Amino acid sequence: MAGVTAEQDRLAQAPNDDDPWKLWGPYVAGRQWGTVREDYSADGDAWASFPFDHAHRRAYRWGEDGLGAFCDRYGFFNLGIALWNGQDDRLKERLFGLTNAQGNHGEDVKEVWWVTDGTPTHSYAQWLYRYPQAAFPYADLLATNAARGKADDEYELTDTGVLAQDRFTDVEVTWAKAGPTDLVLQVAATNRGPDAVPLDLIVQGWFRNTWSWGRDDRTPSLTRDGDGVLVQHAWLGTYRLVPETPGARILFCDNETDRSLYGEAVTGCPKNGLDRAIVQGDETGVRDDKGTKAGLCWRLQLDPGQTQTVRVRLTGVQAATPSDRTAQVAPIAEAGGDSEQTLATRRAEADEFYAAVIPAEVSDADRFIARRAFAGLLWGKQLYRYSITEWLAGDPAQPTPPAVRHTGRNARWDHLDLADVISMPDEWEYPWFATWDLAFHAVALAHVDPEFAKRQLELMCWEWAQHPNGQLPAYEWNFDDVNPPVHAWATWKVFLLDGGRDTGFLVRVFTKLLMNFSWWINRKDADGSYLFEGGFLGMDNIGFFDRSKPLPDGMRLEQSDATSWMAFYALSMLRIAVQLTRHDLPGFESTARTFFEYFLRLAGAMDDFGSSGISLWSEQDGCYYDVIVHRDGTASQLPVLSLVGMLPLIAVEAVPPEVVDRLPGLLDEVAWIARRNPELSGILVQHESDNGGRITIALTDKNRRARLLDHLLNESELLSPFGIRSLSATYRGGREVTVDGVSFTIEYDPAESRSNLFGGNSNWRGPVWLPINVLLVDALRAYAAGSPAEDVPFPAGASTRHTLGQVADALEDRLTSLFRPGADGRRPGTPRWYPSGPLWDDQVTFSEYFDGDTGAGLGATHQTGWTAMVAHLLCDRPVAGPQGTNAIGSGS
Repeated sequence: MAGVTAEQDRLAQAPNDDDPWKLWGPYVAGRQWGTVREDYSADGDAWASFPFDHAHRRAYRWGEDGLGAFCDRYGFFNLGIALWNGQDDRLKERLFGLTNAQGNHGEDVKEVWWVTDGTPTHSYAQWLYRYPQAAFPYADLLATNAARGKADDEYELTDTGVLAQDRFTDVEVTWAKAGPTDLVLQVAATNRGPDAVPLDLIVQGWFRNTWSWGRDDRTPSLTRDGDGVLVQHAWLGTYRLVPETPGARILFCDNETDRSLYGEAVTGCPKNGLDRAIVQGDETGVRDDKGTKAGLCWRLQLDPGQTQTVRVRLTGVQAATPSDRTAQVAPIAEAGGDSEQTLATRRAEADEFYAAVIPAEVSDADRFIARRAFAGLLWGKQLYRYSITEWLAGDPAQPTPPAVRHTGRNARWDHLDLADVISMPDEWEYPWFATWDLAFHAVALAHVDPEFAKRQLELMCWEWAQHPNGQLPAYEWNFDDVNPPVHAWATWKVFLLDGGRDTGFLVRVFTKLLMNFSWWINRKDADGSYLFEGGFLGMDNIGFFDRSKPLPDGMRLEQSDATSWMAFYALSMLRIAVQLTRHDLPGFESTARTFFEYFLRLAGAMDDFGSSGISLWSEQDGCYYDVIVHRDGTASQLPVLSLVGMLPLIAVEAVPPEVVDRLPGLLDEVAWIARRNPELSGILVQHESDNGGRITIALTDKNRRARLLDHLLNESELLSPFGIRSLSATYRGGREVTVDGVSFTIEYDPAESRSNLFGGNSNWRGPVWLPINVLLVDALRAYAAGSPAEDVPFPAGASTRHTLGQVADALEDRLTSLFRPGADGRRPGTPRWYPSGPLWDDQVTFSEYFDGDTGAGLGATHQTGWTAMVAHLLCDRPVAGPQGTNAIGSGS
């Protein structure tokens, strides 16, 4: 088809994870140790149960981790790199970091790497690792961070001095597929330092251990085959791994636990056999003919500035017999051809693909940012295997887990059984799915691979993920926790980005979300007041106390953000139901009316509830607050100016008149509600005729919206140079508030958290978080669609006024500026500990959140997941007018 790029053509051939072109990808975790899946302890301390120091000696049960690695869609065979600089006490096979208890701000990776490129079918992918030439300072990083408190900066790799004077080797991993089962791996090592250095570079392939647990005793094999390795597996079939660069020595061991870890005698050749042979010179743990783990080993000598390259090829030669297959996978490739040409071709095709995906009007600098963001998302697709029934029961060939596990973490989720490629928030600090994170990932991914984005949203609603009671799983550490209900919003956005044609996708997700919506109503609205006690809601320590824990003496917390999220959810469901009525699907108009009425009741409840007459709205402060309700029904507001009080703004929909005309029943519902509840009539606003009679449904009326925006757009409060802060900057130095005779203190922390809530690595008390900012931008565009002439001072207090569409543009620019080079070449969102200079400034870092004052990146350094929403902002910005694609009825 004319205009379709080669990568888009491959995507058309591979809409599903099991399709040939997606059989192989970067699905190997950045970290498997310290995860809940690998924790079989009695106390549930996953970090201590499987620490980093065990990882190179102990076989994993549920997955694998590695450097720049690819694996098949089920993780049976993995291929990645290992390095040794002649100084370290172990091979560098995986990324090092501190556990939640070891870091002074929680878990924290202590490495430097970047994802530099990638395509959706993983036909082309690049990954860059910065390896110190001195001994890696494991002990120093542990000890120094242990001595630091929450008021101190984290002690990072650059702080140790090992990277000074550019004394590091850049190792660039490039993957290119000649065919679905024909992979080229190139590794280029460049000495950036002033002295010649040695480097052992190992390309290692290994099978995930599936045979030691008593559930499947079939053992795959790696055997020497001339100058290469024969890879044989019952499901994958037979592949051949061949070094194309001369000088490789091939060594074998087994992906088995080194029993000396438990004080037992070492038998056979356990998984650290390569480590012992290369680092310690002890070859008693390796063979030269066969195993389940193999290393193709080169010993290099790099002069200053020199680059040396090695290349290997993994090629399928024989398919497995059908009886051994559990799913449809790629035929064995016959592509062949020159590896160097394959690399060049796939690189050119990647360029062509992104030229088509990223709008032409986006500047070259912003195109670079968007492409890096998409690449990070694509490398964040990881294999997630977790059967809770098997995990709780333990394995027949292993010790029985303690009985307490059956009443402990995730015990209620024994239906959950996943073996899927899932978009992860971060490949190291969050190497597990989180449903609300994933919703934002899906919106960004829809620009490059809409089918994968749709499947991700559907996956969370499938019966082996969604709880039978309707709850969506939160995240691995506690599937029972409650995250903001953004799934319906993301579903709509992905539907539109995919062209607004896949009605079946809307139906499949919508029908399952009906159960989830009911779960929210039944579980999080304790007294039927239409006010919600959501609890955690992802914004961790934004309040005075842990909102996941019950209050004493029968009190409860009615949350501004929880109620706003539910109003947002109701409007998102209304939006989808209205769309489905356009396809003459029976029943959806009445469903739309139900969500509309429910939204209006939520709006009314936020104004007044119970006999106390206390509202979530503070007329004095012009803001919404959480409220504590006492056992006698009286209530007290918690006056904190934060995103909690701003979230009512996001519950807004602009309804075009042509949609309203096709839904007379909805108009009848509007009139009926207005007659029965005249106090709600101001919520449904019929705008002036110069906008074509468009209707805006909003949780806040125009007057309250203006007062909220006065806080939101105030640079001394919530508006930072780089977006909207999570907590008002007026709380610098701390603010004490007394509620019912109890004093609480909250302080603006623009950077790392000084709060112990949620493990100390959560900070919603000042920093800028991209996903909430995106929702606020989305809302401003919806208001602008309904009222194009409405304007406000921007920033608040300024003499100049701007339309809400212009304010949305300005806010987008502030967010995007985090990633753009400044006048000095440095990007504001770069973490403070990254040095300046071309070797650093040319790379883009996608941090978890950003300093509310300086914009410096904070938290996880590779949370491309939701921070990749910057690519969505760049690719989805309206070209003409403020309406964009946020309104009900925008689909075809």
